[in-house]
Amino acid sequence: MPAPRKKLIEVDIPLDAINRESAREKSIRHGHPSTLHMWWARRPLAACRAVIFASMVDDPSDCPEEFPAKDAQDAERERLHDIIRELVKWETTDETDPNSRSLIALARYEIARSVARGKNETPPNPNDPVAVLKYLNDKARPIYDPFAGGGAIPLETQRLGLRAVASDLNPVAVLINKALIEIPPKFSGKPATNPDADPLGMKTGKMIGRGKNREPEIVEWRGASGLANDVRYYGGWMRERAFERIGHLYPKAKLPDGSEATVIAWLWARTVPCPNASCGADMPLMTTFQLSKKPNNRHWTRPTIDQNSKTVTFQVQTSDAGIPLERTVIHDGKGAICLVCNAPVSQEYIREKFTEMGGKMHEKMTAVVAEGKGKRLFVSPTAEYVEAARVSEPKWRPNGRLPEQALSIRVQNYGFKEWHSLFTKRQLTALTTFGDLVSEVRALITKDGASDAYANAVCVYLALAVGRLANGNSSFARWDNSPRALGIAGVFSRHAIPMIWDFAEANPFSDSSQNWMNHVEMGVKSVQRLPLNGNTGEAHQADATTTIYAGSGPVIVTDPPYYDNIGYADLSDFFYVWLRPLLRDIYPDLFSGILTPKDEEMIATPFRFENPRERFEKMMRDTLRLVRERATSKFPSSIFYAYKQREESRNGRTSTGWETMLAALVNAGFRII
Repeated sequence: MPAPRKKLIEVDIPLDAINRESAREKSIRHGHPSTLHMWWARRPLAACRAVIFASMVDDPSDCPEEFPAKDAQDAERERLHDIIRELVKWETTDETDPNSRSLIALARYEIARSVARGKNETPPNPNDPVAVLKYLNDKARPIYDPFAGGGAIPLETQRLGLRAVASDLNPVAVLINKALIEIPPKFSGKPATNPDADPLGMKTGKMIGRGKNREPEIVEWRGASGLANDVRYYGGWMRERAFERIGHLYPKAKLPDGSEATVIAWLWARTVPCPNASCGADMPLMTTFQLSKKPNNRHWTRPTIDQNSKTVTFQVQTSDAGIPLERTVIHDGKGAICLVCNAPVSQEYIREKFTEMGGKMHEKMTAVVAEGKGKRLFVSPTAEYVEAARVSEPKWRPNGRLPEQALSIRVQNYGFKEWHSLFTKRQLTALTTFGDLVSEVRALITKDGASDAYANAVCVYLALAVGRLANGNSSFARWDNSPRALGIAGVFSRHAIPMIWDFAEANPFSDSSQNWMNHVEMGVKSVQRLPLNGNTGEAHQADATTTIYAGSGPVIVTDPPYYDNIGYADLSDFFYVWLRPLLRDIYPDLFSGILTPKDEEMIATPFRFENPRERFEKMMRDTLRLVRERATSKFPSSIFYAYKQREESRNGRTSTGWETMLAALVNAGFRII
């Protein structure tokens, strides 16, 4: 066999184009795989696609038999760069577009040509994409990511026609990877099962023809479009059944003109009793009174104070006149102000009172947000709305205790000890209702003629929608009053669960922010954007320090954990407690534990381990050494490491996170280029 050729990534890649498209990707929502389900710190698809392509394609400088002169080498390299510049664009992921399909086919051929060159074989016909895909399946090495996380690297591996192997310790991450790379290829090109599906193909919504001959355009069931169609249909069936059961808990808003409007959200403020002995009022803890900052729709909720009864009520208005304070919660954790008596209250007192109530504190409704024609409507709270929220404890609620201490989770200091305490009773009722319906859907799908395996697949995506629903339907979701958003921001608008004082309770039956069908549809659009034709993918649960799925000597492309940046295991328990009862019959091994694995997690947290730094560094060294032993030496390995530079003194000398990673790579036997 000839010596390995130098790859494009070892010489030069168009970084400006890759960085530009990676940054642009942050603003893309519809169809992006990140909208299938929450995961933290995903790598941009554009960067992953470029790195994988450039890791597999030969650099022209090492192909003298084809490009003997430097000018020819430079021209060929620039041609490959042009492919990357187009390949990294988000539009490339829409393979229903012929231009995108042609570009993906070209990228796959370039990889196949380099593989054939390395084997002294004739490459497949570039005009036969099926033959190219088969050649890559049979002859190209798989790409393996032992820290798969949100699945960006395995997904882009599959898009480029290569076999994708993913593993992760965290079961939520493994589930996401299965939904992205393992399940869709099994049902690629298959028609939908539901009785309303178009038996000839999928209606695009576009009308063709003229006059009486005008009719919906029909396209074939490409890729996972049939699966996506079923997820949408059975998700809609779930909404109808759920509304029959609990719709009465979500009354419409009554408008000043006597008409009604569907509620988007009920806004609440947590309260504590004022410590002033002569007051004792229930103090609303609020970070803002402004409901909307949109220029043509500014609204505030004004507190009305009754000094005799020591109570506070709220009225919606279109000016800030009469608002006594900008907020009652003081910045930087310095306590709060009582609206009734203006007494300052310490943060320690608030924390103490919340802890006494064990996460079952009182709340005061401050406003109601409803759907209007082209704008949000804001309505004053009434006793009817408050009464509708007073529901009994559901028969089931998720088990599992919050960690006593954890990175980026601080709510335990305020009495929140169980995961179910992060939800109101009405939210728990809604989530358990939709969860129950997932199992009912499975029976319905098989009744409609689907196999057990296909029914399980549809249920996986509907369970992920329940996870999305939990993120937007918690008492730690907040109302975003900024002009661009004006909606409910989910719990994980950042990589943490911070304490919040005023929260937004969503209506899952609205047509706006955080409703059930929106969560279903976001997942559907992600599935529809998956590769139309790709080689197989597999996702495993594994501890990377001991188990590497590298039997065929794969190419390593991975994004390892960053020391103490994100506590993945603790944060993902928020979702795991909801997903486990829905999916443990489908994936019994994956969901066998009460919570996600913690003891084996590669993280430097002082809350769980002694000597966390030394432990993390040893685990990283062990993993990289194992990877180095099992992976191919004929291709470069690529490791994403977007660690924020931070220096700390160790044994009299300065140490950084970058130094730790580079030392681990060298000690494992890697040569850094």
